[in-house]
Amino acid sequence: MAELVAQPHPAAPQPGGTQSPDGRRLRRSQNREAVIDALLALFRDGNYQPSTAEIAARAGLSLRSVFRYFADVDDLHKAAAIRQIALVLPLLELEIDPSLPTADKVRAVVRARARLFEQIGPAGRALRASSHQHPPLAAELTRNRSFFRSQLAAVFAPEADTPAGALLPAVDVLCSFESYELLRHDRGLTRAAAEQVLAGAISAMLEGVVTPEA
Repeated sequence: MAELVAQPHPAAPQPGGTQSPDGRRLRRSQNREAVIDALLALFRDGNYQPSTAEIAARAGLSLRSVFRYFADVDDLHKAAAIRQIALVLPLLELEIDPSLPTADKVRAVVRARARLFEQIGPAGRALRASSHQHPPLAAELTRNRSFFRSQLAAVFAPEADTPAGALLPAVDVLCSFESYELLRHDRGLTRAAAEQVLAGAISAMLEGVVTPEA
């Protein structure tokens, strides 16, 4: 019977101290993810514009190695934005019946947005603070805003065919991350109070239909 010889794991070092191509790819992927993890962790710590040295130290990598995995700072920030969206993907959906009464839809939308914004808060603040310096990141944030706007358009489609439709752009602004941040961190409101203020303002607009003069 032929002798059975144990084969090395694809990611295990090969004789002579070299790694297989699969092992190198795995190592590269792990290090790339570690850099993104480090950047998001620094954001959570309140460091919204960390240096490359701080990112490398947090990731446990050398300074030179960071940009083996990213083309430049823009590429890293865009990857962080994409990762953040992936982490909160279950919170992005708005499963709200457009045929519900307007006030019910408003409360549901505001509640869903508050859950999302509470989760992405640190990264959201950091990525927005640096987006003016990183065009790819700014483009990613623009795509995200467009997605949120399309969700509101679907939920409030019945209102769009009424005089209240003229106020839907204002609803979009009130349902934005920036509006929620102002209430929570500039005004110091609790989450519940911020939700109440936003829902009250949006409902008053859409149900009162007080349209601005041209």
